[in-house]
Amino acid sequence: QVQLVESGGGLVQPGGSLRLSCAASGFTLDSYAIGWFRQAPGKEREGVSCISSGDGSTSTYYADSVKGRFTISRDNAKNTVYLQMNSLKPEDTAVYYCARSPVPTFLSSFFNSWGQGTQVTVSS
Repeated sequence: QVQLVESGGGLVQPGGSLRLSCAASGFTLDSYAIGWFRQAPGKEREGVSCISSGDGSTSTYYADSVKGRFTISRDNAKNTVYLQMNSLKPEDTAVYYCARSPVPTFLSSFFNSWGQGTQVTVSS
């Protein structure tokens, strides 16, 4: 059974850091691009970051709003993708989801096997 499970969310003060994990099971992680999306209350879901498929050299993509603050990476041996989030801002508050896609993109229609999400709250 194909499954993606997010973890690592929580409450953090502005300027703080969190690392989200997306653990995959039921398929080979390095065969797919993995994307992170987020959805804040009352807002549409938006793409945050994406990492291409493959072992060794990979390509990474970031939304302008997180570029320079977030870093996506993958550990194929652990079947896990990570999202390191630094310099967090209140506007980063949202539920964060990961999903898989045959190609790296921010178009959510390409993605399937969405996880259940993990809440990130940035507040003092």
